Amino acid sequence: MSFKRSGGLLPRNFRPCLPQTHLRIRSTLPPLLSRRFHASSLLWGIKSQVLKDVGEGITEVQIIQWYVEEGAHIEEWKPLCQYQSDKAVDDITSRYEGIIKKLHFETDDTVPTGRALCDIEVEDGKYPDDSPPHEPRAEPAEPTPSAQVAAATQAAESSMASPPPLASTTEEIPKSKNASLAVPAVRGLLKNHGVDILDVNGSGKDGRVMKEDVLKFVAERDSPVTATVPVQSVSPDTRQMESTVSLSPIQSQMFKTMTKSLNTPHFLYADEVKVNDITSIRKKLASDKRDPTKITFLPFIVKAVSQALTEFPILNARVDTSDPSKPKLIMRAKHNIGIAMDTPNGLIVPNIKDVATRSIYDIAAEITRLSALGKSGKLTPADLSGGTITVSNIGNIGGTYVAPVIVPTEVAILGVGRSRTVPVFDEAGQVTRGDMVNFSWSADHRVIDGATMARMGNRVRDLIESPELMLLNLR
Repeated sequence: MSFKRSGGLLPRNFRPCLPQTHLRIRSTLPPLLSRRFHASSLLWGIKSQVLKDVGEGITEVQIIQWYVEEGAHIEEWKPLCQYQSDKAVDDITSRYEGIIKKLHFETDDTVPTGRALCDIEVEDGKYPDDSPPHEPRAEPAEPTPSAQVAAATQAAESSMASPPPLASTTEEIPKSKNASLAVPAVRGLLKNHGVDILDVNGSGKDGRVMKEDVLKFVAERDSPVTATVPVQSVSPDTRQMESTVSLSPIQSQMFKTMTKSLNTPHFLYADEVKVNDITSIRKKLASDKRDPTKITFLPFIVKAVSQALTEFPILNARVDTSDPSKPKLIMRAKHNIGIAMDTPNGLIVPNIKDVATRSIYDIAAEITRLSALGKSGKLTPADLSGGTITVSNIGNIGGTYVAPVIVPTEVAILGVGRSRTVPVFDEAGQVTRGDMVNFSWSADHRVIDGATMARMGNRVRDLIESPELMLLNLR
């Protein structure tokens, strides 16, 4: 057989062919790598757990502790972490079931709303209508023999240059399940003084470390060793010792709120209220063994304020200054009366919803519930939002007079002083015993005049001094 080329014939032994070495080189070439980068994002199934808006103008939260770690399995609606906002401590639950791939923040980190807390690898197609997963990642190409050799050589060189760190042979064990827990203000104090929280003996509930525990530990640690030889004369150290402590989330929120309150022109209206009749009612209720519910003085005040608001609804309103040239009053029908509470984490003001429809027993039970949640740091944003007017009972701590500051979303606040016994004259001119309490009202003078505030205060005083009047409007 022969080939015809350019009109001529070539001998058979002149057929063109490729060298065998060339064929072997071609057979070892890897496939095109570009085919490896067309994998769909669903093959990975990575979902980001995003910190949603928790309401009340809160734009960031602080991570107190994680309940999971990278590589762990998490079920839907199981707790991921515990956080503290400006107003409350709560848990964040998982929206997905899967494997924790990455935690984007550590304990004590501050997380802005809208940021991803962690990445979770989920089952393909299980959450098709949810937010889009992470950006697709290219599947790594299978390494060629030469690449494997190069990688092995590089790993060997790096291991010779920097030997691996030795694993710790001892593991610190917390003293109790809560020994490593503390509020952000305490954690900031620990960082400033370079103290490990596990070295401090906590005096709080279940071993929780408090601010006083840290200061005591630092004082003992930094105290000089007593000299064995007495010194004749020692000059006192007059240098001031100062340390910087960051504000806790609750303190930060109070700072912002009270700074904003300075834009409101306050005026103060004070009066004395005789509470003998309510004191007698409380004694009768306390002697009734059938009902162990403890009724304090505060539920009567809350109910009296609510009944007075039906006659003076403007004190339940708020001022809308979104358009400074045309300010408006927003009237609110429900009486959500806030109760200022002193808690281990600071001042918080949860509110009792729709007081007008509640009995005095209901109000007392709700105050007890909110107080317990406040002390344990478990108040929710729902408990803290929506207040329309506030009652601050400073008298249970001490103090007769107070000038309370109005919350920016309200137009009035009542401060209640401590009860004291004084001699008073009755209607017949005889000196009798008087259990007296000072009521101090602050009002927004931009929309509330003194006469309206005085009439509101007089109505509340009448209801407190003659509690039977409240029966006429009870529902």
